[in-house]
Formats: sequence, structure tokens, C-alpha cells
Amino acid sequence: MTTTQRSTRTFRQDVSQQRPMVVRGLLTSVAILSLTSVIGYRFYNEPQLAVDTTAPETLTAPDNARIEDTKTTEEARQAARTGSIPVLMIDETANQTIYQSFDRLLQRGNDVRRQLGGFPYMSTSHLSPVSQRYLQRTTEWEWRGIWSDARQGSTRSRSAAPSSTAANLQPPPPRPAAPMPANSASTTRVPSSANALEGSQHLAMLELRTALRDKSEDEVQHMESTINRARDRYRTVVDQLENDPDELDKPFGAYLLDLTDEEWTQAQGAMRQVLERMLLQGIPPGLPSSIRRQAIQAQVAVSMPDSVRSLAVELLDVVVRPNLTQDPEQTRIRAEQAAEAIDPEMVTIRRGETIVEAGDTITQADFVLLDHFGMSRRRLNYLALAGFAALISGAIAIFWLSERIFYARLRLRDHILILLLVLTAPLAIALGLPGSSLPAIGLLIGSFYGSPLSMTVIALLGLVLPIGMEVVLNSLLASAAGSTVGAILSGRLRSREELALLGLGVGLTQGVVYLILSLMLTAATSPVWYAVLTAAGIQTLLGIAWSVVALGVSPYLEHGFDLVTPTRLVELANPNRPLLKRLVSEAPGTFQHTLFVATLAEAAARALGCNVELIRTGTLYHDIGKMHDAMGFIENQMGGPNKHDLIDDPWKSAAIIKKHVTEGLVMARKCRLPRAVRSFIPEHQGTMLITYFYYQAQERAKENPNLVVNEADFRYDGPIPQSRETGIVMLADSCEAALRSLKDATPQEALSTVNKIMRHRWQDNQLVDSGLSRADLAKVAEIFVQVWQQFNHKRIPYPKAALNPTPSATIQA
Repeated sequence: MTTTQRSTRTFRQDVSQQRPMVVRGLLTSVAILSLTSVIGYRFYNEPQLAVDTTAPETLTAPDNARIEDTKTTEEARQAARTGSIPVLMIDETANQTIYQSFDRLLQRGNDVRRQLGGFPYMSTSHLSPVSQRYLQRTTEWEWRGIWSDARQGSTRSRSAAPSSTAANLQPPPPRPAAPMPANSASTTRVPSSANALEGSQHLAMLELRTALRDKSEDEVQHMESTINRARDRYRTVVDQLENDPDELDKPFGAYLLDLTDEEWTQAQGAMRQVLERMLLQGIPPGLPSSIRRQAIQAQVAVSMPDSVRSLAVELLDVVVRPNLTQDPEQTRIRAEQAAEAIDPEMVTIRRGETIVEAGDTITQADFVLLDHFGMSRRRLNYLALAGFAALISGAIAIFWLSERIFYARLRLRDHILILLLVLTAPLAIALGLPGSSLPAIGLLIGSFYGSPLSMTVIALLGLVLPIGMEVVLNSLLASAAGSTVGAILSGRLRSREELALLGLGVGLTQGVVYLILSLMLTAATSPVWYAVLTAAGIQTLLGIAWSVVALGVSPYLEHGFDLVTPTRLVELANPNRPLLKRLVSEAPGTFQHTLFVATLAEAAARALGCNVELIRTGTLYHDIGKMHDAMGFIENQMGGPNKHDLIDDPWKSAAIIKKHVTEGLVMARKCRLPRAVRSFIPEHQGTMLITYFYYQAQERAKENPNLVVNEADFRYDGPIPQSRETGIVMLADSCEAALRSLKDATPQEALSTVNKIMRHRWQDNQLVDSGLSRADLAKVAEIFVQVWQQFNHKRIPYPKAALNPTPSATIQA
């Protein structure tokens, strides 16, 4: 090679290396210019005298004016919608639940009263209800003492003396009073002071003496047994309420035991009336329990006697619960009426009046007047635009860095696609489209190039959009949150159905985040849930809608920009694809060879961390060109005559073998396979030598000196593998036939065979551009042998008798 030729070759190599740098620089300039111009349009006509800036001089109105401040008006109306009082309506389901609880409590009260027996338990002409109540509750020794004294003090003579037990009964040392429910200590009607207790005891003794005065002995004994039975029933009920209380017993306490039958009957009807009145008036949600109890006490005080008020308050406090719920339709109407009731915020000024003094801060009203009179000094803000361009340049630099770390093989068309997707966000805002296109951007970039790049783009857009454009902050943040979910998960999904479900998740995330931000940022103390939830629902629908847009355009972008996504690879690997169905029917041996190669390559790719989906799909299509002449390849001959023996020309046979690559590329382009999948067809053969026919041609040349053997005629056209994936498939394709031929070999022998094949490919410089190292080859060889062992496992030999059963054995079976 001459010096001039060497110089020319070196110059071409330098030019080829510099060309990507030039293209990248040009694309970067275009990106900075387009993003700055689209996102930073607010700087084109930016007012110098904007809100919160300082007036450089005193400005006066050149004419009379009455102008609407649309921004302030809209903010006031939105606040009115959000903060208007919601309209409540009676919830009949809640009422029904409350009445059921009330009826259960009354039924439990009736059961307790039934166990207690009637009260008064004897005629009030003999003993007053107060005395009967005292005798029912007093201790055993007190009761016996009162009964003994009453009999002895009666003026009527008895034929039979008092019983020895009662006559000789001496009061034991004082002990606690009869057991009472825990919550009745302070509210029982039994006198609590010593004087009152003695008064009740004295009254009961006097009434007993009077009642016993004209009674026969049988009547006296009957009265004694009646009182004893009432005391026993009372003690049983008290023990049950105290030691084994039911949940329904809690509101009763001792109140229920204090009432007469008539009072209890009247109390039930009165309590029901109070409950009906309160439910008719309505109990709003969130009402403090103390206020609810005060309302119950007020209702009870005006309609019920003192004897049953305490019981009624306790019982109703248990059952009364909120029964008002928000009426969505009426709330919406009221919110809209509240918004319409807000008069437009008008700013009025007369000619010659001062708009703003020099040195004062410009308010919103001042700005409306200044902008109306053309005094806000709108102009192209070169300094701000330059700063924004610097910000955009920094964002692009961060993107380049992220690309270099996470995805180092982006092509020019990939950069163009990402730029176009990014431009949709500011364009959608500028055109007034509903919502932001961030969810679609997150889903598309995440599924095309992975989650890290997509999250980087979303974060950068979330930073620059509010700086360069007027956007609603909570809507933008909600959209960014939804798109982040899409960016994280989209790269992991393998079907359109999963992406559709992810779109639903994106919309829900956007709606929930918007709801939270709205509640945090609202100035209303009690926001109208209808307005807030409606806005959140709209955000949810917008997130889903943009996700649907992403799903709809995804197949077109994949074809238009020659993209390989996991979803598309899974679809292409479907054996029902027309090209694969043809391969199964027209070249079945090749298809079986392909499946084994795919198994070897997938296992190696998984061990090396390569793209498993790409290897699986690329391997399935790597030999489709053999369909052009299936019988020219031994795996399809099925033991029949070898076509190449009939041809008997190594040059023609080599041409047939090589043609499966060119024909395969033709078929792949016709079926619009992605470039990444098509590359497996030529690169899995590289520039390898078709050894068998090359040596056969050399033998013919020795016999016939006129024949010239050109090695290039027996080598594939290439290129050699340009990626780790195609390099792995080359190795798997080369080792497949050798591994199939090993039947009784040991794993060590199989590994030696595989290493020999790989060493030959390495020495033939077939893997120099693949990115595979010698260490990778050693690991791949071990994986291939492991897979071979799984396919070549031993089976237990069946005995001949089992394979050829006798007729009698067959009949027995």
C-alpha cells in the first residue's frame, strides 16, 4: 500500500469518526433552539412593569377606563366554587340503621324489665313506690331487721310469735350497700346521704307496720315472700349487668331499674318521638359528640319528665348518629350559583389619575390598567431568553449524561423522536389542549428506551415548563407524578394489555395527587367535595386519555423510527406470525435447529445480562432465508438424498448456502422486521468460511490446475457481529450441530468441543466488534454445556417385555 493510499485511508477514518460528533452538535443546536423558542415564549412579549415589580416613575391614566380584571375574577369564582357550603340531604339508609339500633336497645330493655318482674311488685296502697324500691335494694340484714321491727311494732296481736331467726337477728357490722352498676353511682335515685337513707328506712318501716296491722298470718307471709322474690330478681339482674354485661346494656345502667312499668312504657314512646324529631332535623357528619349530647339533653328536657331524662339521654346518645350526606347535584348547583354571584372585578380610573406612584410595588389592579393603556412596556426579554436558553442547554447536557450512563446506543432517529415527544408538552399547553402530555411522554420514552431516560426527561420538563410557560402548578405536578409512574413501569411490561392497565394506574395516580394538592393549597376551611372530586376525576380521565393516545401511536412510532421495544419483540416472537408459520411448514428441520439455538442463546444472554427478548426474537428469524431452498440444508433432508451430492459443484453449493443470508434479508425487509432483528441474519454468520465446500474446491483444484479457488467465494459477506447479542447467536449457531452430535460424551468432552469452536471463531476475528471478552466466552461455553446436559439427559431403558408384551399379558392388562 502506497503512502498516498495510507493517507487517504487515514483521512476517511478521521472523517467517519468526526461525522457523528458533527451530527450530534447540529442536533444539539436544533434542540436548544426549538425548546427555547417553544417553551420560553413568555419571554417574547414579557412586560417589564409586571406584578410585584417596582414602578420606576409615577404613571397616570391617559384616558378614562373601566376594565375587568379577568385573572382576579376567575380566582374569586374558583374560590367560591371550592369554598361554598355543601348541600346536605337526609340519608334514609342511615336513618334505617339508627332505628334498628334503637329498636334493639328497647328490646334489650324490655328483656331486662321482664327478668326484673313488674314494678311496683305489690299494691301501692300498702307500700309506696319509694318504700318498695328501698326494700328491693337494701342489704339482707337491713331487710331482716326492718321486717322484724315492723312485725313487733304492729298494734295487732299475733297468735304466732315472730320467727326465732328474725326475732334473734342482730345486725352485723356495717358492710357496703347492694351492688350497683358501675356507671350509676352518681345518678341513682336512692338517697345517698346518711340522713336520707335513714329517712327512707324509717318510711319503709312505718308503711310496713301500717300494712301489717290488719293482715292475717297468711297475708303477712305472702307479703314477705313477695318482697323476697322481688329482691331476688333484682339481685340477679344487678349481678348480670355488673359481672357479665352485654354491649346493649351499657346505656341503661341503674336508670332502667328505677322506673315503674308505666314510666318505662311512657319513656319508650317519648324517646322515639325525640329521635324522630332529631333525625328529621338532621345530624351533620363531623358534629362533635359533646354538642350532639347537648342537643339530646335539650330535646329530652322539653318533652320528658325528670324520672326518665337520664335514661333517655344515655340511650339516645348511643343510637343518634349523623344521617346527613352531601347532595352532589344540589351542591354543584350551589357552587355554580356562588361562582356566578361573584361580580366581575372591575378596575376603574379617570383621566389624569395616578395609576402607581414612583417606587411603589405594582399590584394586580395596577398591572391591568398599565397593560390596558400599553404602559406595561412589553418587549422581547433578551437577557431572560438567554438565561432560559442556558437552562435548556443544561437540561440537554443532563440528558446526554443520563443517556451515556443508561443507554449508550441511541441513534440519530432516536434523538429526533425524543425531541419531538418533548415538544408535544409545551405545544399542548400553548394550544390550550386539556391537560399536559407528560403521561404520554413518560409511557412512550419508558417503553422505547427504558425507565431511567424517561424519568430524566419527565423531571427536566417538570422543571423548565413552569419557568417558561404559564401553567397551573398543581395540574402540572399531578401530571408529572402520573407520568413518573408510567416511566418507571412501562419498560418492564411485555404486552399492550399490560400497558393499557398501566395507563389506568397513571390516570389514578394523577387524580389522587391532584386531589391531595388541591386540599393542601385551598384556602377554604371546608371545601366543597363535589367541586374538588370533580376536578380530581377530570385529571384522572386526562391521564387515562393521554395514556390511550400513547398506546395508539406507539405501533406507528415503532415502525416509523425502527424501534425495538419489549412489547414489539414479544409480538414478533409469536409462533403464529406468518413468517414463522412458513418456516415451520417449509423448513421444519431448520425450525427445530432454530429452537435449540434460541435456547442456548437465551441462557447465555441471561447469564451475561444481555437483551433476552431481542436474542429470542432475532434467533427465531436468523435462518428464515433457508426457505428459499430448504432441501439445500441437511437438517431439512430427513435422511433423503443430499442435494449437493447431485450438484457436485462446490462453487454452486457454496452459493446456495450463502444465499440464505441475502434471501433472509429480503424476506425480513418485506415483513418490515426491525433493523435490530434483521441484523441477526447476516451477523450470525459474519464472514465465516464455508469450510466443507472450500476444502472440496481445493481438492478439485489439485486435480484440475485450471480451477482457481478464491477464498472470498466461500466466505459469507458479513458483517461480523456488531453487538453482544448477535455474537452470542453466532456462537450458539456454530455449537448447536456439534452438541447435537454428542450422544455419549461426558460434560468435559462437550466443553472441550465448545471451547475449540469458540477459539476458532475468536482467532478468525469474527468477534472483534461484538463486545464479547475471553471471560465472556468461557462463561458462555459453560452455559452451553449445561443446556446440552438438560437436553441430553439419560432415561431409564424399558425392558423388552414391556416394549413387546405377549398376547396373554395384553389381555390381562
